[in-house]
Amino acid sequence: MQAQTLYPTPRPRLGHVETIIVQSRTLSCDGGMGALGHPRVWLRIADHQTFCPYCSRLFVLNPDAGDETAH
Repeated sequence: MQAQTLYPTPRPRLGHVETIIVQSRTLSCDGGMGALGHPRVWLRIADHQTFCPYCSRLFVLNPDAGDETAH
C-alpha cells in the first residue's frame, strides 16, 4: 500500500475569510458558533490586524479606535 493512500496530503479549500472590525487591541475569540465553536482564546493586535489560530477569523483594528495605554 502506498504512503500517499495511508496519509493523504491535506488540501484546504480556499474561501471566504471572516473579517471582523474591532475597537480594541485586546479581544477574545470562541469561534462564534456556541457549542460548535472552539475554546476561547485571547488575542492582542500588535500592529493593525491579527487572526485566530483556531478558526482563522481575521480581526482588524478600526483606524478610529482609541489608544489603550490607560488601564
